[in-house]
Amino acid sequence: MPESQHLEYKRELSDSLEKEVIAFLNHRDGGQIHLGIDDAGQVLGLSDPDGDQLKIKDRLKQNIQPSCLGLFDVLLEESPAGTWIRLIVASGSEKPYYLRKQGMSPRGCFIRIGSAAEPMPERMIEQLFATRTRNSIGRIRAPRQDLSFAQLKIYYEAVDRPLGAKFATNLELITEDGDYNYAAYLLADHNNTSIKVARYAGTDRVDLIESEEFGNCCLVKATKQVLDRLTVANRTLTRITAKERIETRLFNPVALREAVINAIIHNNYSYDGVPKFELFDDRLEITSTGGIPQELTEEEFFEGYSMPRNKELMRIFRDLEMVEYLGSGIPRILQAYTKQAFRFTENFTRMCFPSAETPTVATSGKASGNDSTPQATPQAAPQAAPQATPQVRSLLTVLTKPLSISEILELLGKSDRRNVRIHYVQAAIKLGLVEPTLPDKPKSPLQKYQLTPAGIALQQQLN
Repeated sequence: MPESQHLEYKRELSDSLEKEVIAFLNHRDGGQIHLGIDDAGQVLGLSDPDGDQLKIKDRLKQNIQPSCLGLFDVLLEESPAGTWIRLIVASGSEKPYYLRKQGMSPRGCFIRIGSAAEPMPERMIEQLFATRTRNSIGRIRAPRQDLSFAQLKIYYEAVDRPLGAKFATNLELITEDGDYNYAAYLLADHNNTSIKVARYAGTDRVDLIESEEFGNCCLVKATKQVLDRLTVANRTLTRITAKERIETRLFNPVALREAVINAIIHNNYSYDGVPKFELFDDRLEITSTGGIPQELTEEEFFEGYSMPRNKELMRIFRDLEMVEYLGSGIPRILQAYTKQAFRFTENFTRMCFPSAETPTVATSGKASGNDSTPQATPQAAPQAAPQATPQVRSLLTVLTKPLSISEILELLGKSDRRNVRIHYVQAAIKLGLVEPTLPDKPKSPLQKYQLTPAGIALQQQLN
């Protein structure tokens, strides 16, 4: 790919790195810098990629204002030609960003124009500063200052990153006045923030049968509790065919985890709102406070451009390895569900995941409550059938049991592994017809692919 508004190549780590990063921070979409690659896009590799990775993190932390911690990822990428670095930069919410030494001036502020970082005009600097976000959780003073962080320290120790005496400053949990901020309040051992998980009988909110609240504790702990609760609710469905026993989950496990963490990290806590998780007989709804950031379009949101609403939380969840990398959550959800699973309003974002099970409905319109013999159902098949390409249809005809990519290639009589992965397997996954057997380990050599209930239904139609 050529250099563009969103992509910059560098042969090696140079003195202009901060300038390029600032330009992407000030850009509405952010961007990526690839180090160890020449202007033509050829991988050259870096002589000391590990050392460069540490230097990049330190330089961006020390040389850019306002702090951009939580707004970038530094990833090592392997290639036959050598190891190179992918630096992912999100658009920041506290524009304008600038070089600490040069201050908020055209010599210190830059903006991405085409494939170059250009000095920002003074008028633009003034306009951005006048509209800078003032209600971020990093700027709001915590409602109480007697905070403790034993739980957070335990989580950091578990990933071999023990917190030192100045952890609150290093993790940006302190306001400019030296008080604990609202991010610190959310991460403290005790707070008044709780997340609700509700379950209803039927498909509406008339009959609430279960309501649990997780919170009043460190947000990381509350997140793990919600994930555990929804994992229990994500039952395994079994379908017995003439040839084999096929098992699948109510909801795609990878998409479910990404959606939960995404809702919690990007929730607008300055409104005193918290995410809500609601289970119905036919779906799971996840609602968080705050719509798409004004700087992003809906199309950019779905393409994975990242603008973290709460960079402090994003940084900590990445430290604790609960988030893969910037901008990865939405694309991973879209591998299992379509864009129609999302709904945006001015003040809320909702994700709706249809269940892979059709409830047994009584005349009252409510579920019968018999969960002992769950039935896999083809409810997504009618919607997916018209979108199924000839490649997807041919895949369904051979996928009679869980198969690896190599086995699929052999049965289809194909040799182009990349073509089959993209146009057959991934296309079927996006339609909800196929799912990986190891969703939490997408690159595992043991990975296989199997039909979902909708895939089984469509397979039967094709046969």
